[in-house]
Amino acid sequence: MKTTLYIETSVPSFYYEIRPEPDNVARREWTRQWWNGYLENYSVYTSEAVIDELESGEFPGKAEALTLMANLPLLDISDPIADIVTTYISHHIMPNDPAGDALHLAIASFYKCDFLVTWNCRHLANANKFGHIRRINTMLGLFVPTLVTPLELIGELS
Repeated sequence: MKTTLYIETSVPSFYYEIRPEPDNVARREWTRQWWNGYLENYSVYTSEAVIDELESGEFPGKAEALTLMANLPLLDISDPIADIVTTYISHHIMPNDPAGDALHLAIASFYKCDFLVTWNCRHLANANKFGHIRRINTMLGLFVPTLVTPLELIGELS
């Protein structure tokens, strides 16, 4: 069985990133290298929340980012996930936006995805939050996905 991934909004956004700053160029290149060279090794999922975020945003590459995600299976956003989101927000491990980072973490946790792949290093792929996320997920009886960037998965299967 392949390792499962949940891809949140920042990944397709960075695939089509056009800002010229070196850090943005690096993230774009790492994202493309990982997507084009490693993605086939995984069972990859996303959600309607990602599609909604991409559709509501205004950024160059929006249409291309939506096309990139079009063939990925969507994980359902069920009532238990809404309860998990509320818990994350009430315990202050995610920002108070029920359609944002808390929702992505709840989906990946509920569906037992091995990895949540993101470039959001402030709220998701943040080592300072891992312990708190692990405690809350354990309290809820949930799986704890590993929160990673595409860079961390380059060469992971080599």
